[in-house]
Amino acid sequence: MVTQEGSPPSEQGATASTDTVEPGPAETAPVTEDAIRATNGAKVPKAAKAVKPAVETAASAGDAPEPGAPNRTTVMLLGSGELARELAISFQRLGAEVVVVDTGTPGPAQDAADRSVLASIGESETLFELIEKERPRFVVPLVETASVDALEKLADGKVTQVIPTAKAVRLAGDREAMRRMAAEELGLPTPAYWFANSVEELHKVLETAGFPVVVRPVSAAYGQGESVVLRESDAEPAWDQAVAANIGDIQRVLVETVVEIDYEITLLTVRTAGVGGATRLYFCEPIAHRQSGTDAMQMWQPQPLSQAALELARSIAARAVNALGGHGVYGVELFVRGDEVYFCDVSARPYDSGLVTVRSQRLSEFDMHARAVLGVPIDTILVSPAAAELVYGDGQGPSPRQLDEALQI
Repeated sequence: MVTQEGSPPSEQGATASTDTVEPGPAETAPVTEDAIRATNGAKVPKAAKAVKPAVETAASAGDAPEPGAPNRTTVMLLGSGELARELAISFQRLGAEVVVVDTGTPGPAQDAADRSVLASIGESETLFELIEKERPRFVVPLVETASVDALEKLADGKVTQVIPTAKAVRLAGDREAMRRMAAEELGLPTPAYWFANSVEELHKVLETAGFPVVVRPVSAAYGQGESVVLRESDAEPAWDQAVAANIGDIQRVLVETVVEIDYEITLLTVRTAGVGGATRLYFCEPIAHRQSGTDAMQMWQPQPLSQAALELARSIAARAVNALGGHGVYGVELFVRGDEVYFCDVSARPYDSGLVTVRSQRLSEFDMHARAVLGVPIDTILVSPAAAELVYGDGQGPSPRQLDEALQI
């Protein structure tokens, strides 16, 4: 049985869903921070001194992993960017030991983690051997470059548990497989789509699809490398941009009919185990977002939807997330036009547009992800409407001008 949470019972529904979706009982027992930490084997100190985490390399870390606290749950994060930093802090608040692994110079998560290891996470053998040696309780991929082959070798759960699942990580990085699963296996509504293996094939697709269309990479983070094709002369630049964004030098693109929409939303969906082990789904209020030029994303929560659109959005999200399985936060990307909702994509981890939850919700997307993984109670309470602008940069931080613009949203 699948139970949905995140809104009053009068707002819940699963129109056209094959899942059984019922309102679940509210959590009544208070859960203190100390109790949560104790559950995961961590002591609650009266005071602690800040200690800079150790940075190791896979070649010099020794034959055995550095031991953590007795009975303390170890979580390995693959990636060391800003999202990894926030997630590391959320896991530590619940008493977990966090090990961050990344290739090259560690990012912001290094300073937040208990330990940091440098390793080629894109190389299957290197990553598999590191995980087998460290034997963390959970492995949480946060970058598209992490070796999917290595993670699939661990899918049996004997060494570690991949979050949310190895299958979800693979499909989230393969837009073609994700789209075929959604449209052809699950029957979810999507814009009309085609695939092309060359510029010549792209031109042939355009003869059938007409204009305008969106050309997207088949293996890249959501939103990267995509462009709108308005005329034949746009085809080659769109191909070059999409192929350049593909991970692994893949010469293939997704072509999608442009759908007139009112909003593009992220429906954060949390999949976790409830009382007795039954799977439960929690839905956050819809987050609308839009690109602001090429280097920024604007987002706000909540985005009001009609009751019909809200129920359909949750039904689509439930079917997609349940097909991927596992526990954690999924970012389900949807197009909304009136009462119509179209599936677009799924992120199998906390996503950029969900950053607004740091201010809008009692539990941020990072807190919810950590709680879902560790089996701690979850809620999706909206504390206040909020908006944010995420500025992508070169690591030097936003300029005063960018900060002023963000504060005006």
